Amino acid sequence: MMEGNVLFAFLLTLLAGLATGIGSAIAVVSKKTNTKVLSLALGFSAGVMIYVSMIEILAKSFDVLQHEFGHSGGWVVLCSFFGGIACIGIIDALVPSAENPHEVQRVENMPLPATSREQQLMRLGLLSALAIGIHNFPEGMATFTAALHNAKVGVPIAIAIALHNIPEGIAVAIPIFHATNSRKKAFAYSFVSGLSEPIGALIGFAILAPFMSQALMGIIFGSIAGIMVFISVDELLPAAIKFGQHHMSIAGFVAGMFVMAVSLVMMQ
Repeated sequence: MMEGNVLFAFLLTLLAGLATGIGSAIAVVSKKTNTKVLSLALGFSAGVMIYVSMIEILAKSFDVLQHEFGHSGGWVVLCSFFGGIACIGIIDALVPSAENPHEVQRVENMPLPATSREQQLMRLGLLSALAIGIHNFPEGMATFTAALHNAKVGVPIAIAIALHNIPEGIAVAIPIFHATNSRKKAFAYSFVSGLSEPIGALIGFAILAPFMSQALMGIIFGSIAGIMVFISVDELLPAAIKFGQHHMSIAGFVAGMFVMAVSLVMMQ
């Protein structure tokens, strides 16, 4: 049974990570970015991630850690939650702002390169792929751990992560496509950048599996909640609003919370 759960959690994480390939396909095929759809999708993803983090995952962390440590469990949850935020925040700070994949580019705004700019564009694309890989590593661990513990929670988290990986795929594919004029290369680099999520899941599982306990699981859940809240408020909502579709992003955000709330109630 455990092997089946591990395989299911890994497949979910793999599919979520490889959603960068969808973004790359959009980048090399589309002549114009559909800002309404992207704003809606990013807002929806943020709504799902914030709601499930605060209502389900953090609550589970409280239950487990208070059972293990009594009254002190609340402090462990607090440290776990803000520790997760600090971890992803440090990773974010280490990525140079010029190559930060959070700076989502519109397809129509990237000019065709002159020969002298090809190397710069290629460098931008490769650095974006590397930066996305670094950011996606803890996301992979979060998705995998949540799905391993509770598939009903893991599925919506994987969907939310997949949605937010689409514009990251665009950020990699656009400069590489215009540097090489090759759709295959743009798609390949973007697609491969998403592999960091399942790799992060496998490495995290290999490291933590021998030490897994109820207390460690509670700490992991608290950290996951912090990571996903940070991703939502630092990446998803600003990117959605940046497209100039403020109401669409808020509509998506509310819809994401509503869908997550209804699904959690139905799964009880």
